[in-house]
Amino acid sequence: MGDKPKLDIPTTTTLPLHVDMLQNVVGSSNIAQEPLLLHSYKRSFNGFAAKLTEEEAQKMAGMAGVVSVFPNEKQKLHTTRSWNFIGFHENVKRSTVESDIIVGVIDTGVWPESASFSDAGFGPPPKKWKGTCQGSSNFTCNNKIIGARYYRISEPFVKGEIKSPRDSEGHGTHTASTAAGNLVSKASLFGLGLGTARGGVPAARIAVYKACWSTGCSFADTLAAFDDAIADGVDIISASLGPTSPDDYFRTPVTIGAFHALRKGILTSTAAGNDGPALKTITVFAPWCLSVAATTIDREFVTKVQLGNQKIYEGIVTNTFDLKGKFYPLIYAGDAPNRTAGYGGSISKTCKPGTLDHNLVKGKIVLCDGTTGYGAYFAGAVGVILQSRPVADVLDPLPMPASCLGLDSGNSIYYYITSTRNPTATIFKSTEDIDTLSPYVPSFSSRGPNPVSPNILKPDIAAPGASILASWPPIAPVSDYPGDDRVASYNVISGTSMACPHATGIAAYVKSFHPNWTPAAIQSALITTAKPLSPDLNPEAEFAYGAGQIDPVRAPYPGLVYDATELDYIEFLCTQGYSTKLLQSITGHKSCCSSKTNYGALSDNLNYPSFALSSSNPNSISGVFNRTATNVGSPRSTYKAKVIGATKGLEIKVNPSILSFSSLGQKLSFQVTVKGSIHHKSRVSTSLVWDDGTFQVRSPIVVYSIY
Repeated sequence: MGDKPKLDIPTTTTLPLHVDMLQNVVGSSNIAQEPLLLHSYKRSFNGFAAKLTEEEAQKMAGMAGVVSVFPNEKQKLHTTRSWNFIGFHENVKRSTVESDIIVGVIDTGVWPESASFSDAGFGPPPKKWKGTCQGSSNFTCNNKIIGARYYRISEPFVKGEIKSPRDSEGHGTHTASTAAGNLVSKASLFGLGLGTARGGVPAARIAVYKACWSTGCSFADTLAAFDDAIADGVDIISASLGPTSPDDYFRTPVTIGAFHALRKGILTSTAAGNDGPALKTITVFAPWCLSVAATTIDREFVTKVQLGNQKIYEGIVTNTFDLKGKFYPLIYAGDAPNRTAGYGGSISKTCKPGTLDHNLVKGKIVLCDGTTGYGAYFAGAVGVILQSRPVADVLDPLPMPASCLGLDSGNSIYYYITSTRNPTATIFKSTEDIDTLSPYVPSFSSRGPNPVSPNILKPDIAAPGASILASWPPIAPVSDYPGDDRVASYNVISGTSMACPHATGIAAYVKSFHPNWTPAAIQSALITTAKPLSPDLNPEAEFAYGAGQIDPVRAPYPGLVYDATELDYIEFLCTQGYSTKLLQSITGHKSCCSSKTNYGALSDNLNYPSFALSSSNPNSISGVFNRTATNVGSPRSTYKAKVIGATKGLEIKVNPSILSFSSLGQKLSFQVTVKGSIHHKSRVSTSLVWDDGTFQVRSPIVVYSIY
């Protein structure tokens, strides 16, 4: 996926070079027999999608000028109260430029009739907009949603899919409205979460790129979306999706697309992934991507379960169903296996689909082990009580009455079932409560460290991603499961996919005040102004939340930024072992890796706003970071370096320890040296803060062992 073709090629034209390359691999007669070339990427970068055998793919990979060849896999799709919770109130200062900001959303499309996307009061699209509305009789754009496209390159449409940018899944509508939706009063999910729904930049425009469907987001479609979004003129790209097992920066479409977006001055905001809490589960971790973890907000939905003996237990799951206090027979899933299908109680207790006996379960409430109750739903249960260790931090709506309890409560209910002749229970509709511990990173949010570049700290920051209320298509199941016939215009769901558009909105907000800032400068501003989070609530510390909770009010005014250019990232890639030939193919210019490049080194020349140092020997730590700060605060200012919370055994020196600026835009360099031992700890954390009395520019420092 190299540099854009030098000649302007019509968007409907296939590049001759792509045809020639394919013919050299498969032969011209084979191309004539079957359309093997699926799509040419040519508006923003150079590449193509094609049908190849494994042998042909290997042959293609060996051709001159080929950056990478990889299979067309699927990627996972990874607000009323949330904005106020992070201090971003409705009356916050706004820039007049906000209405010229275009947020590109790569997702499942959008529901344009939602009040979140009304164009009342909006003028025409900004003059820089070069996109189009790939509409039809059932889809039109407006002055809010100024562009929309859809992609289905490598697979045929399946029954029920809408051949337009219209969203039938819900995910894309939810993320787009979270990033840049209008203010909509009295929004709720059947009364839950009642308030004003809004995006981070409600005056901004939205461009929609539907690359994701019910089966996921194919690599080919995602790359096509990036290709168009970059050329269309968006300012920020929001991509709440990622590969399942990334292993290379140029074999995954989000990092490829984001790299080319960076070259055009566009920051890409991405979701960290939903495979936590295990370490090294983060799916998007390139330094040119903003990687966003999820945090909770102070609103939680409590769902009570009452037994026939009148005892009440409180659990979670956003439950909109109301059984009106009626009690139903209660059964343990392990006592109702589908023996006809060959299942025993040890399997049926988990309530996986097909494992339960319909005759034993129908019309009853089922106690299940684990956090999924779909098997009970399909078997005809009235409701489900889930039990898990520990209690999940949050669970999205299920297609039936449900609550999730801790193991102790679950054991009590199991004892009640086994000791009572006719056990019964009822489940109440959820009520809202205050989560006094928030914010913390829920268990689902993927953790670092960075699996490819261990000295680039990932995730970068955290943003609200638990129980987020945002716009929803009325044709999409509330529980995201077929058969759920509830109709809602707003829905409450969770995931780093919800955290990502929060960060997208704030990045766009910063861009509205600083239209000429580079993606790296905006990323730096978000990282260095973030609020520290407590490692007591988040045992993985920075590997869970990066620099901390995003702070939208401070973000436009960071004081200093750690800026970086395309060449800086190329030098970084040299340290990661990428060849000069490959990088020249990607970028199109003649920059080359120095023969003195220290492969696998600290990535110490990348001007990143955080510091990570990995070591195979925790008793002998040594590393040097070179950084350059750009003054964007007060013209004349003097910053003093402070190392906050230094750990015993480590010596951290900053040289020089004072930076004196005489003008805006001035750059000054410094070095951070880390030496010593972390003894038998796997990780220690501290922070470097540059303070001039007005601005406090904080960067996390993480030193860890990589046994």
